[in-house]
Amino acid sequence: MRLILAPMEGLADVYLRRLITAQGGFDRVVSEFVRVVDQRLPERVFYTVCPELLEGGRTRSGTPVRVQLLGNHLEAMAANAQRAIELGSDGLDLNFGCPSKTVNRSQGGAILLREPETLYRVVRSVRRALPEGVTLSAKMRLGFEDTGLMFENAAAIEAGGADELTVHARTKVQGYAPPAHWHELGRLNEQLNIPLIANGDIWTVDDYQRCCAITGTTDVMLGRGAIRTPDLARRIRKPDHTALPWSEYRVLLAGFWSEVRAQMPDRYCAGRLKQWVNHLRQAHTEAEAFWHRIRTERNVAALDRLLLDLD
Repeated sequence: MRLILAPMEGLADVYLRRLITAQGGFDRVVSEFVRVVDQRLPERVFYTVCPELLEGGRTRSGTPVRVQLLGNHLEAMAANAQRAIELGSDGLDLNFGCPSKTVNRSQGGAILLREPETLYRVVRSVRRALPEGVTLSAKMRLGFEDTGLMFENAAAIEAGGADELTVHARTKVQGYAPPAHWHELGRLNEQLNIPLIANGDIWTVDDYQRCCAITGTTDVMLGRGAIRTPDLARRIRKPDHTALPWSEYRVLLAGFWSEVRAQMPDRYCAGRLKQWVNHLRQAHTEAEAFWHRIRTERNVAALDRLLLDLD
């Protein structure tokens, strides 16, 4: 069993990565993507996206963090992969799954699932640039419009030299609409010679168990489920583990807000808090009540007071 925290652009930032991994249970974190165009990026770009590189490539609770790259320029992807490893990344991950229209228009992310040969060339270029023994992973979706190239895309990534493959169980067109198609991952797993990591709609321990039974793998990447339930990985490892009470969430929210307030400009703080609470309220009735108290508030001093009065 391996449990990995997913790279969720604009959501699983360093603040939530610290908070969630501190609850225990995760083997690894994949960072938000570093966008590669046509050049080797300066170190500050990597440190901005993945501040954990300044702390030995681990979260404060000790969970290894792997940098993810997004792009298609062979030489630039190779050069930036080398830089990520030099800066302390725990292996290297490639993004072939981002559904963002902006990213896809610039020939990055899921749009490459239309071109298995391009996937192969990108993976091969990065693999050749990495030192021996460094793990290269990739993440993809079932396809772009449909699953017609699912097997070819996975085979291309494997042939290019990836050591493991995470697959989100939807196409780009399907976005995040339920359900996740775990049965497709089961079909794919039968054809792969490298480990498959399942991703998509694992909200609970029961979901994890059903996903494993259908896909044939116990390795999963947790995304929005871990945002809603920060101790989900620990509960998967120990199903009898008592769920966090709301009193603990109050502590987590206060700590999260404190870090955000200390490190982000005031104009972004309110939105960052609301974004997480909006996810929490999908699973916690107490968060729903708190959401209604903060959803129209923009003043950080007022939010300070609301956090102090949180019950």
